[in-house]
Amino acid sequence: MRDRALWLSPDDAEALVRGTHGNPFAVLGIHAPDDGAPLLRVFLPGALGVDVLDRHSGAVRCHLTALQVPGLFAARLPHAAPYALRIRWPQGEQLTEDPYSFGLLLGEMDLYLIGEGNHRRLGHCLGAQAMEVEGVPGVRFAVWAPNARRVSVVGQFNSWDGRRHVMRLRHPAGVWELFVPRLAPGEPYKYEICDVNGELGLRADPVAQATEAPPRTASVVADPTPFAWHDEAWMAQRGERQGKDRPISVYEVHAASWRKHGGDNGEFYHWRELAEHLIPYVKALGFTHLELLPIMEHPFGGSWGYQPLGQFAPSARFGSPADFAAFVDACHQAELGVILDWVPAHFPTDPHGLARFDGTALYEYAHPFEGFHQDWDTYIYNLGRREVHGFMLASALHWLRHFHVDALRVDAVASMLYRDYSRQDGEWIPNRHGGRENLEAIDFLRHLNEVVAEEAPGAVVIAEESTAWPGVTQPTEEGGLGFAYKWNMGWMHDTLEYIARDPVYRAYAHHEMTFPMVYAFSERYVLPISHDEVVHGKGSLLGKMPGDDWQKFANLRAYLGVMWTQPGKKLLFMGCEFGQWREWSHDRELDWWLLDEPRHAGIHRLVGDLNRLYATQPALHSLDCEPTGFTWVIGNDETNSVFAWLRTDSAGEPLLVVANMTPVPRQGYSIGVPRGGDWEELFNSDAECYGGSNLGNLGRLTAGEAPLHGQAAHLTMILPPLAVLILRPC
Repeated sequence: MRDRALWLSPDDAEALVRGTHGNPFAVLGIHAPDDGAPLLRVFLPGALGVDVLDRHSGAVRCHLTALQVPGLFAARLPHAAPYALRIRWPQGEQLTEDPYSFGLLLGEMDLYLIGEGNHRRLGHCLGAQAMEVEGVPGVRFAVWAPNARRVSVVGQFNSWDGRRHVMRLRHPAGVWELFVPRLAPGEPYKYEICDVNGELGLRADPVAQATEAPPRTASVVADPTPFAWHDEAWMAQRGERQGKDRPISVYEVHAASWRKHGGDNGEFYHWRELAEHLIPYVKALGFTHLELLPIMEHPFGGSWGYQPLGQFAPSARFGSPADFAAFVDACHQAELGVILDWVPAHFPTDPHGLARFDGTALYEYAHPFEGFHQDWDTYIYNLGRREVHGFMLASALHWLRHFHVDALRVDAVASMLYRDYSRQDGEWIPNRHGGRENLEAIDFLRHLNEVVAEEAPGAVVIAEESTAWPGVTQPTEEGGLGFAYKWNMGWMHDTLEYIARDPVYRAYAHHEMTFPMVYAFSERYVLPISHDEVVHGKGSLLGKMPGDDWQKFANLRAYLGVMWTQPGKKLLFMGCEFGQWREWSHDRELDWWLLDEPRHAGIHRLVGDLNRLYATQPALHSLDCEPTGFTWVIGNDETNSVFAWLRTDSAGEPLLVVANMTPVPRQGYSIGVPRGGDWEELFNSDAECYGGSNLGNLGRLTAGEAPLHGQAAHLTMILPPLAVLILRPC
């Protein structure tokens, strides 16, 4: 006699077959009807038969009977007890537990914090977590998709069949969860989402900690094995090392194009190879930090990482997450800090990504005047939504804590601060007060900086902000945004405009070199010569220089000398340290062969020497952010295009910097200095070892007693052509 209690209603059965059932836990797994022994149902499309085994002994408890639709099996059980399934497939047998035999997975506090936007370990809550549940190894999956009709986890383990592992929706958080027994790290997966409109799509996991290498787009179950760090000494000291009174000199790197196996068309260096080659190279040049263009997983390599979708996963292009951790660990053991570019402003429109994730504008603003960036063809994060705010906050903390990253450089902050950024009138929506400020993004940035200070001691956050927004590096309690440093885009634009001019005309643009000092101490600044200045037809840094080849190299040496001796931390993009001729391309490696040419080798040596001077001379860094650390001596000699300034340390010890920005040597040029006696020439960018003409002052000068330029004494010297000198009292 047929047991009707085993059968499903026609609607439930059809929904399982069609993959539209939103709550399979209501009909699958063990249920206790009022009329007898517990019953068990499983839905395994394509299975030939199913046996129920005792989970502990492996003894057969019963055989399930095929019911009204293919793949649906059921039977009465003698009693409810832990069980396993032996499934017969056309290709063989599978022994596993039933995903629908497990209870609720995420705790109520987890769900509450997700809804509040304040779950600071989201990467260990959502996504794919390899773990044991009730003593069974497997993977817990969880994803936020509150408006989806149905969410399934799919992969090779279930033949990418979205009917097999439909997840449970946890109200009201909107999180779907499922434990898949016996699944192991390394398994690719996606979510199959039946969205609010009933349309099916395959999505990568927003909180995946590992991914397939592009062009493949699946997420990967990450290995949960803790990494064995060896950087305790560095982590204890990094806060001090990154303070405003310390030398910070950053080498900016695009990992995919720094160097390749076999040249331009070769394979990328992986993290362990970069550790072997990049770290000693940067250390030999005297840089204190490496800054990596975004290494979060991104589908389009031509975005350089600035259109990421894997906000918790290092790109698989360069190896595994453990490989990246090993790279950071090696940097720290070499006393080299690691800065990551991080992008909370926008994300790409790829169909496997975050866009309209559950059929609604979930991660982005709904209206294109708020939620779509026309310049970049990307969506804009709705940071006013608590869950999105928390998602990005947790991403930042993940890199700082899980990977021991020392700093995040937040990309495109200006685009976040203004609702009318790069929009015409009538193409933007005012805030609730009628203004142009994006109040939600401002709140996020402030909260980000407060939480980083609390949760990641010693780590810092740096803003790429190109406007005059006040208080970017001012503490949040004083009304500022709370960043540690801000890129000085004004200094970069003005000084590059100046240096690109023919020296004949520099007298008419003298202010481009002096004006940046008017606001140099309004924020804590980084002086950036970044990747953005050597792409898109702008030419290389060397290529911007005017004149014949000799003058180009001399101008570049002088420009770098100015940069390293003016107030602000330093950042230089790869290739600029040896004067690459070609502008940067992400498709090829740097032109390393140029280092065999003496002029390029000279630039390379000059950068190393400037870094060492910057690190060892407190006057060049200890008061970087204080106006008492900089004094103009000569700022108004437009006729000769000569500048002179003093840098002073906290003890009052001075350095004199003199820049002659014309190709005309100046004989007998007098400059005021704060004390008499002998002065030592520490640096001359025109030295022969750098490729210069070797004109100078024989290493030492004696100051005259007569005061000059408001100083107590003066030096009379030779100024080499297109050169910078650094002198100190003996």
